[in-house]
Amino acid sequence: MYIVCSDLEGVFVPEIWINVAEKTGIEELRLTTRDISDYDVLMQKRLSILKANGLKLKDITDVIAAMAPLPGALDFLDWLRARTPVIVVSDTFTQFAGPLMAQLGWPTLFCNTLIIAPDGAVADYRLRQADGKRKSVEALQSLNYRVVAMGDSYNDITMLKAADHGILYRPPSNVVDEFPEFPVTTSYDELKPIYEKILAAEG
Repeated sequence: MYIVCSDLEGVFVPEIWINVAEKTGIEELRLTTRDISDYDVLMQKRLSILKANGLKLKDITDVIAAMAPLPGALDFLDWLRARTPVIVVSDTFTQFAGPLMAQLGWPTLFCNTLIIAPDGAVADYRLRQADGKRKSVEALQSLNYRVVAMGDSYNDITMLKAADHGILYRPPSNVVDEFPEFPVTTSYDELKPIYEKILAAEG
């Protein structure tokens, strides 16, 4: 039996930190896992920017509350969930995810958490586990699932490599160039026949 592990930002919803950058005018917050492969380096940079600019959790969640899924995302997710189980495996945080998960029909989400100071500042972050995307795939495989993994960024690559099938969805050119072994898709309509072919071959 197949199960899908999919990234969230860039696949089903816009990049949260890019939206925060646009709202605050802080260009450095536009950097994502599409640009920096080391997630801890990226997050420490974000935390220092938040501190330097006096931004707190509410400043970020106010931006998220105004966000919506990418056009067609919910229809595609519903189409996919009608055919196979789907787990969203993301490096986002529990404090961010709620409004977007509600708009996507509450898919199962594996993600991380933030450590919030008494004054509402983002003090630090805590990974659910190191390399959690890859380990999610391996855990599901240990339950005798075959896994299709889908993502767009550097932090998805170990997940895609561990999966039985890995798919890049609308990745930047630098990721495509570095990892040519994965098929590249640019729309939900392109994804559907790929999933249909994989699922039809099940068993």
